[in-house]
Amino acid sequence: MLKGNWAWAILGLISLVIRHFAIKHPDKTEEIYSRKFFPGIRNIIDMTISSFSFPTVYIFIASVFLFIGMFIYFLIKKIGWKEKLGYSIRSFFNFLGAIVFFFLVLWGYNYNRIPVFEQIGMKPKALTEEELIPEIELTRNLVHQLRDLVTEDTTAIDSIMPYPDLERMVRANMREHLYLLGLNFTGEPRTKEFHPAGFMRKMGILGIYFPFTGESYIDPTLHPLEKPFTIAHEMAHSYGVTDEGEANFIAWVIGSNSDDPLLQYSAQLRLLRYQMNDLYRISKPLYTHFYRTIPVGIRNDLTSINRNADKYKPINLELSRKSNDLFLKTQGVKAGVLSYQQLPMLAFAWRKRLKSED
Repeated sequence: MLKGNWAWAILGLISLVIRHFAIKHPDKTEEIYSRKFFPGIRNIIDMTISSFSFPTVYIFIASVFLFIGMFIYFLIKKIGWKEKLGYSIRSFFNFLGAIVFFFLVLWGYNYNRIPVFEQIGMKPKALTEEELIPEIELTRNLVHQLRDLVTEDTTAIDSIMPYPDLERMVRANMREHLYLLGLNFTGEPRTKEFHPAGFMRKMGILGIYFPFTGESYIDPTLHPLEKPFTIAHEMAHSYGVTDEGEANFIAWVIGSNSDDPLLQYSAQLRLLRYQMNDLYRISKPLYTHFYRTIPVGIRNDLTSINRNADKYKPINLELSRKSNDLFLKTQGVKAGVLSYQQLPMLAFAWRKRLKSED
């Protein structure tokens, strides 16, 4: 009943065994996979399927439906319930094995590499109230200066450049400024808009890196001021950065060092929002006082971003949060979804490091 080809199921098991050793030896994972094997995958993908103008995840989805159709076709041709059951079990485990194998080989082993902040000698820690106040005031002042360079109008910024131009500009900035982090990132990764618009946000997702196509995607309904930072965040994943906090940190470093005021503003505005969340948790009266010190134009932008988010609330926010949290933790990200909130402490450690180098 269970005779037949089990190749993909076996490959899936082998890749899990390799993952077991990768977890125990992050230095070897970093050296062999993240710095040698994965960059090759990155460049091959960028020179082939990523050159298509449309999201190649559509091809992947079509392939899954084709596989299901072929499975049903051959299942019908099987004679007897034993043959049908055996074929179904074998097909299921082969499919599952193929998913596991390609996920790990194409990207997933990066979860077991040495954390980026360790590689660049940073030791981030949670900020105290005394540390957070000057940090958030510095960010507010930077955001104020940058916004005046983007526009002198205090009305909310609700449109920027066309998406293809924006994606090209962010990609160019990633390529130009990654040297600041001293890592051997290589390639020309793409971040494309995924349609139908609003679908990803209804699933509780703003953007996602999809290892099976080597591309990342964002929802077209994102607020224009969120798009530059989110594109950079997803491109960081494309370079093999798996931790959400580290992807946020890289997007912030790249954006804040850009020559373009819009990219700088998007990056610093995202940091400000995370810092404001931290301040709110520490002290609501302090948060209220600080909010009153924010210039009108920035407040209008923050309100515009929140109103846009309210239009596309997830179908089940708690379910999407818990499923994402579970996935991250099973891949070795101990903080789970809380890793998204680590940007203020990483930015603080980075600023402190730069001061010590002066």
